[in-house]
Amino acid sequence: MSIVENNRTIPHLSPHLIKTDSVQQSAPSGIIPTRAVFSSNELQVLTQDIKRWGRELGFQDVGITDIDLSDHEAHLKNWLDQGLHGDMEWMAAHGNKRSRPAELVPGTLRIISLRMDYLPADTRQIQILQDKSKAYISRYALGRDYHKLIRKRITQLGKRIEQEIGAYGYRAFVDSAPVLERAVAMRAGLGWIGKNTMLLNHKAGSFFFLGELFTDLPLPVDKPQDKVHCGSCTACLDKCPTDAFLGPHKLDARKCISYLTIENSGPIQEELRPLIGNRVFGCDDCQLVCPWNKFAKFSGETDFLPRHKLDSSELADLFLWTEEEFLDRTAGSPIRRTGFEGWLRNLAVGLGNASSSPKVISALKQRLDSPSELISEHVRWALNQHNAL
Repeated sequence: MSIVENNRTIPHLSPHLIKTDSVQQSAPSGIIPTRAVFSSNELQVLTQDIKRWGRELGFQDVGITDIDLSDHEAHLKNWLDQGLHGDMEWMAAHGNKRSRPAELVPGTLRIISLRMDYLPADTRQIQILQDKSKAYISRYALGRDYHKLIRKRITQLGKRIEQEIGAYGYRAFVDSAPVLERAVAMRAGLGWIGKNTMLLNHKAGSFFFLGELFTDLPLPVDKPQDKVHCGSCTACLDKCPTDAFLGPHKLDARKCISYLTIENSGPIQEELRPLIGNRVFGCDDCQLVCPWNKFAKFSGETDFLPRHKLDSSELADLFLWTEEEFLDRTAGSPIRRTGFEGWLRNLAVGLGNASSSPKVISALKQRLDSPSELISEHVRWALNQHNAL
């Protein structure tokens, strides 16, 4: 998730915050209050069962936290006040509901935080980045959109709890409402927020998705992971192609490649285009260089496997897709978020940064007269990079 969610696109926004959060604007209704009274021992046993059921549903880690996110609320407010979220107005929407779970879902006492590994095996990240003819797509987006799969699994967990204890209040989220998922996960002991604003886990790195189950059950909470195990390492900050980090834990989303290629609907600033290279949907650089990702585990979920050879496709081939082909081959994919116009804009930048070849020049010229000024302007820039206009 890299901007958005965990650990998908913009760090600390949500590869993992920037996905469906911007679509669902209305806050969910309150959850049904729990009527049963449980002893301390019963809650302890239920907590262990919940963690076991979560693992059985395919989650690699399950933690529980209370709803105090006050420290993170101040950080978020400062970040927004500086305008570092760019055009992502949804990040500033909903008042304090993002950092106050009980205002988002009245009655919430605890949040069950869950993580699921997503990295497909053998996707040759470094090799693809170094091959200028290939398109690099953030690894979380190579397969099917994770939202439905993870939300379904979390809902199944909620229902499994209900089978055990009877009716209680719960609501599942996967980037579907204003939730500070990384702060929640840190509070639940699933990892710490690294200098690149991604959630890091000492056994799994950062290539995983996060989801939450809000509940009114007074479950015992896990110890927060409040120590940052990054030491003096600044590899993620130093590697960022566009120098988007203002310092540790502080990202200027307006310069982040994940923001530029996904959230941004307009032109990409000309001075940033050469720095984007062949990254056409998101960016994983700050994760790829993180030493903790030597512990990243490959996912066994078939839904996360690459589709339509998107892990190794050539820029020129993708650029010649028709809109119908784009819609067909990105059905159920996070890539749909860019829209066809944004997809071609990104590919044009990638082609402008590619090595000159007849195939590259021919592909660009086929879209030079596009009725979309956004596309044609980026194509002209790309052809100028090859002295071919």
